[in-house]
Amino acid sequence: MSTTPPDPEPDRTPGLEPGGGVSPGDTPPESGSVSGLSHPQPMPGRAFPIVTTVVIGVLALCVLGLVIAQVAGLIDILW
Repeated sequence: MSTTPPDPEPDRTPGLEPGGGVSPGDTPPESGSVSGLSHPQPMPGRAFPIVTTVVIGVLALCVLGLVIAQVAGLIDILW
């Protein structure tokens, strides 16, 4: 079983120069579309980016707290 290609046949397409090119300023023939979505794509969830942002923020605040405690002399673990 064979299918016909989506591109127009060069022998029956007006405006093509020898070799299949088009004249300057001319619009090439449009080929048929064989790709595309068969159904709408689902929307991604928003929970994962929000949770990730919150976890990174909490970790950054913990590191900042440790640095401030080290500078203030409350703890002696960093160096």
